[in-house]
Amino acid sequence: MAGDPHTRRLLWFVFAGSRGGPNRLRMVSALRGGPLNANQLSGLLGLDYKAVRHHLGVLERNSMVERAGERYGVAYFVSGFLEANLGALDEISEKLDKSK
Repeated sequence: MAGDPHTRRLLWFVFAGSRGGPNRLRMVSALRGGPLNANQLSGLLGLDYKAVRHHLGVLERNSMVERAGERYGVAYFVSGFLEANLGALDEISEKLDKSK
C-alpha cells in the first residue's frame, strides 16, 4: 500500500500541501513515540492548544491518527493506516527538509 499513488497524494496533501503541514508532521513524529493528549502535544511542541486540536482533527479525518478515550484527556496515537505508510511519510519528510 505504500506504493499506492492515492495514498502518496493524501500524504502530500496533509503534510506538504498546506501551511499547517509542518506542524502536523511534528505532531505525528511526537506520536510515533507513544500516545499523547492535546495538552501534552501543545506543551511538547510549543504550539497553541487550539491549533493542536485543529491539526488533530485534520489528522483524524484523514485517518492519520486515532483516539482512545472520551472528552478530557483523549489520547491520540498513530493509526494503523499511517503505520503501514511510514516509509512514504519519511520520504516526504526528507524531501521537505531538503527543500528548506
